[in-house]
Amino acid sequence: MTDQEAADQQRQLTELYLAFNQRDIPALLAAMASDVRWPNGWEGGTVRGHDEVRAYWTRQWAQIEPTVVPTAFRTESDGRIAVTVRQVVRDKAGTTLANRTVTHVYRFVGDLVAEMEILE
Repeated sequence: MTDQEAADQQRQLTELYLAFNQRDIPALLAAMASDVRWPNGWEGGTVRGHDEVRAYWTRQWAQIEPTVVPTAFRTESDGRIAVTVRQVVRDKAGTTLANRTVTHVYRFVGDLVAEMEILE
C-alpha cells in the first residue's frame, strides 16, 4: 500500500466516523462493499451486508446514542487500517453508559470497506 492510499483510506474513515455520529446510514453504506462483514458490538456476533448493517444500526440508535471519534491511525503489515477511537455511549436520557478507547480494524477491497473488527 502506498502512502497516498493509506492517507486516502484514513481520510475516508474519518468521514465515515462523522457520518456515523450524524446517523447518516446512506453515506455509510455507500462506502461499504455489498457483502460487508460488520461486528455487532452492541448485541454480539456479526452482521453481513447492507440490509443487516442498516437493521443493526437502526435497532442500536433507537436504544442508545453512541459517538465514536478517531484519535489515531495505523497501517497494519497486512494492509488493514487500525483506528484507535474514543467511544462514548449514552442512553436516550443522556446518561453516560460507557466511555472508553477501543481499536477498530478495517479491511478494504478497492475503495470500499469490506470488513471491520473491534479490538478491546
